[in-house]
Amino acid sequence: MAARPNQQPQLDRLTGLIAAAPDGLALEQLMAAAGADIPRNTLLRRLQTLIAEGVIEKIGVSRAARYRILVRPPAHAEARHPVQDEMLVPLSKPAGDILRQVNRPVQARKPVGYNREFLDSYTPNRSSYLTASERKKLADLSVTSMPVGPAGTYAQHILDRLLIDLSWNSSRLEGNTYSLLDTERLIQLGEVTEGKAPTDAQMILNHKAAIEFLVQSAGAITFDRRTILNLHALLADNLLPDPAAAGRLRSRSVGISGSVYHPLGQPQQIADAFSRILDTASAIDDPFEQALFMMVQLPYLQPFDDVNKRVSRLAANIPLIRRNLSPLSFVDVPDATYVFGMLGVYELNRIDLIKDVFLWAYERSAQRYAAIRQTLGEPDQLRLRHRQSLKSVVSEVVGGPMNKRQAAAHVAGWAEATIPEPDRHRLIELAETELMNLHDGNFARYQITPQQFDAWRAVWTTKPKRAKPQRRSGE
Repeated sequence: MAARPNQQPQLDRLTGLIAAAPDGLALEQLMAAAGADIPRNTLLRRLQTLIAEGVIEKIGVSRAARYRILVRPPAHAEARHPVQDEMLVPLSKPAGDILRQVNRPVQARKPVGYNREFLDSYTPNRSSYLTASERKKLADLSVTSMPVGPAGTYAQHILDRLLIDLSWNSSRLEGNTYSLLDTERLIQLGEVTEGKAPTDAQMILNHKAAIEFLVQSAGAITFDRRTILNLHALLADNLLPDPAAAGRLRSRSVGISGSVYHPLGQPQQIADAFSRILDTASAIDDPFEQALFMMVQLPYLQPFDDVNKRVSRLAANIPLIRRNLSPLSFVDVPDATYVFGMLGVYELNRIDLIKDVFLWAYERSAQRYAAIRQTLGEPDQLRLRHRQSLKSVVSEVVGGPMNKRQAAAHVAGWAEATIPEPDRHRLIELAETELMNLHDGNFARYQITPQQFDAWRAVWTTKPKRAKPQRRSGE
């Protein structure tokens, strides 16, 4: 649901005019009905937008062409029909009621604005989106069997898989056309898939950078202004018409495609509500309640020009990563159910449908990482304690690029300068093992570019030339 400034009233008006005519309307009829408020060229652009979103269809050509309403979900929600989604995500009775209401044609739904009371009425640790039994179930699912470690230890241990899963699923929910394998090649090898829009690759790479930021900064991130603004800057990088809008609250009005909801337009009101969301989320004790609260309230406010839902999905993982709980990667979440769940929040201020999605999605994610975790074995505690130092020394060797002799000397010097004596020899072994096991499929976790890896690999695998024996005089 990309935000679009000042277009929604015109789109809603045209949708209503076309819906009121069972046989559709010709362009000239629409021009007469719309009057001078919508110039011809603007009218044509708006009609193309409605066609692209699956709200209307064009029948016939030239002067005989007519525009007719289509009663179906927005284009970005059509990966599955909502009835099919109900069979995937079990819905409560209130959630089913929300689905039926927001699945009506746009013109049958009442336009609404931002309701500040929806936020202000929530009191941390007294109000609750999740019941006590739901929180207990999520807590039981989240057990990772990891030894106690620093914030982010569990996410760091499954980072290779998490980068691909969360980047792909969150991008997929935005209509990204990369497949899971496309995403894996892009993240691990830097290979862009031919025939795909450049923005698709950019979106996925932005997710990768944002997830790495959350995991690597797990001990410092929280629901504060700096964390969320930086998260937006990473996710929105090179995707907004105004590059300066990345990491900044919006200062203009926006609309929500396929919805009758109109977010706040005054910058001061947006800033005030944004601060209230962060303060409220920070005061919530339960990590799962924090996660769902951010998934609901942040996109409802639409504090940024675009990329709001992406920020909310990754922000939902902040308390999970910090507490070494199983992350939420939205594995198998149906596009349409998620979209309709957000429409329920936007237009009705009801959370039952998006909560059902959240509960189902977390169970799927937790089961996935529990299975992966079993195949990984127990983590090396020494490696965990020194993971950042190991990452740095490997990056330095590759960035050199250093051959094996140079690398051995560099690693020994690094250990001598930074590692206490009891651990020094073991850390040297670990660093050298990391270098020996570095390959095309795992270099990304060290923040090494494909170009750096290729240059290093060429040096690393080149055999040193043997000196020719000198001939003795007289031979």
